[in-house]
Amino acid sequence: MMCRISHPTPGMVERSLGKAGISLIRPRIPGRGGDPHLPGFPIHLQITNPHNIMAPKASAPAYVLGVGMTKFVKPRGKIDYTELGFEAGIKALLDAQINYDDVDHGIACYCYGDSTCGQRVFYQFGMTSIPIFNVNNNCSTGSTGLAIARKFVSSGMSDCSLVVGFEKMFPGSLQSFFNDRANPTGTTAQMMKETRGITNAPGAAQMFGNAGREYIEKYGAKEEDFAEIARVNHEHSKRNPYSQFTDEYTLDQVLKSPMIHAPLTKLQCCPTSDGGAAVVVVSQAFLDARPHLKEQAVLIAGQCLATDQPSLFSKSSIDLMGYGMNQIAAKTALDEAKVTVKDVSVVELHDCFSANEMIVIDALGLSEKGKAHELVRNGDITYGGKYVINPSGGLISKGHPLGATGLAQCAELVWHLRGWANNRLVKGTKACLQHNLGLGGAVVVTVYKRADGKEAQSVSNDEVGRKNGLGYNPATEAKGFTKSQVDKARSKKARNDWALQDTEQKVEARF
Repeated sequence: MMCRISHPTPGMVERSLGKAGISLIRPRIPGRGGDPHLPGFPIHLQITNPHNIMAPKASAPAYVLGVGMTKFVKPRGKIDYTELGFEAGIKALLDAQINYDDVDHGIACYCYGDSTCGQRVFYQFGMTSIPIFNVNNNCSTGSTGLAIARKFVSSGMSDCSLVVGFEKMFPGSLQSFFNDRANPTGTTAQMMKETRGITNAPGAAQMFGNAGREYIEKYGAKEEDFAEIARVNHEHSKRNPYSQFTDEYTLDQVLKSPMIHAPLTKLQCCPTSDGGAAVVVVSQAFLDARPHLKEQAVLIAGQCLATDQPSLFSKSSIDLMGYGMNQIAAKTALDEAKVTVKDVSVVELHDCFSANEMIVIDALGLSEKGKAHELVRNGDITYGGKYVINPSGGLISKGHPLGATGLAQCAELVWHLRGWANNRLVKGTKACLQHNLGLGGAVVVTVYKRADGKEAQSVSNDEVGRKNGLGYNPATEAKGFTKSQVDKARSKKARNDWALQDTEQKVEARF
C-alpha cells in the first residue's frame, strides 16, 4: 500500500502508525543524502498486522423507537405523496414520543418522484436545517433508508434519525419513465430473453415467473405450492388493518384466477399501491435518556445490504432474481445478530410474487436447499408451523408502494416484538427477520430483537393506548391523529405553515 504525506516531521509517521502494526520503508534518494523528509516525498507503508487496520470496529447499537404507516390503497391519484409522508412521519414521531426537534438526520425513500421530494415532506415537520437524504433503490428503497439510518446511528453520526418512505404510483404494472437512456435492469431483461424468451406479460411477472418455473423443473415443486403461498398471505391480511386487500380465497380460487405468466396467476402477484411508512432509529444514549421508552424499543441486532454477484448472469432464472445476494445478506445479518434461522419466529419477506417467496425461503435458509415447497406443504409458513411468514399479508395482499414497503415490514415486526400485534401475535417470539429485495439490484436483510431480550408478550389495546403517544393501538387500528397531537410532534423552534400548506387538513379529512 502506498500513500503520500506532505511535510512530515521526523518520527511523526512512525509514532502514529506503529500501534496499527504498520512499518515504514524509506528509500534513499541519490543526491539528496537519503533525506526522506521532503515535501510530497512518497512514503511506502508495509502492513505487518493487517487485521488491525482492516477489521471493522464494533458498531454501537441502534434501536427502532417509533414506527408509523398509512393504510395502503389502490393508486387512483387522490392522495399526494406529501400527505402520505406527513401521516406516516407524524405517527412515527408520536409513537416514539418525541418532537421533530429531536431528529438530527432525515432520510426520504421513494422511487417515483422528482428530486428533493424528501425535503418537501420533511419541511412539513419543521425546517430545522438537518441533513435530508433522498434514497432510491428500486423495491428495496425503504429498507435501504433504514440501513442508512442504522449506519448513521451506529457510527455516532446521529442520535435520532427519521426515515420516511412514500410512494404515489400509477395503476397497472411497473413502468420505466426514461426511454432515452439505458434501463438499469436492461441487462437482466436481455438475459431473460436469451434464456426463456419474452412474452406479452408484465416484465417483472415474467422474470419471477420464470424463476418459479425453474424451481419446479429442478426441485419438483408444483403450481399448487405457489398458489398456497398466496392463499396463506391473503388469509393473513384479514388481521392487518393497513392491508390494501383483506379478502380470503380458497386454493382453487387462487389457481383459477387469470393466468399472468405460469405458474403465476393474478392472485399471486402484488398490486401497485399508494402508501407511506416511517421509522425512528435512535442511539443507546438517546434511549438511556428516556428510560420509560425502553420496553418499546426494538434492537436492530443484525443487518446487511448486499448487491449482486456475477452469478446473476449465470443463465439461471433463479440466480437472475438475486438468489446469491439474498444468501449473503441473510448469513451476514444472522451472524451479526448471533442467531440462526431456527431462532426466528416471524418473517416479513419480499413476496412481490409467490414465486419469489418460494425462492427466498430457500435462499434465507428457512428450508433446506431445494425444499422450500415442502415447508409450504407442511404448513410451516403460517400459524402453528415453524415460522409465520408475512403475517401482515405480505406485498401480495397488503400492497407494495415501493418506497414504503421496507419500512412497513419493519413496523409489522416491531409491533410483534412489542406484543402490540395482539390479533396476529406469535407466542414466544424473541427474534424476527425482514427481507426486502429490489431488482437492479439490492437486498436488505434485518434481524430484530427486543431491547430487553425478553419474549414478546401480548399487550391489550387499552394498555397500548395508555402507553403510547397516539392514544390507541396502531398495530390493530388504522386510525389517525388529532390537531393537538400534530402540534406536539412538529418542530417547536422551526415550524413553517407555508411549508405545511393544507396537508394537515387533507390528512385529517381522510380520517
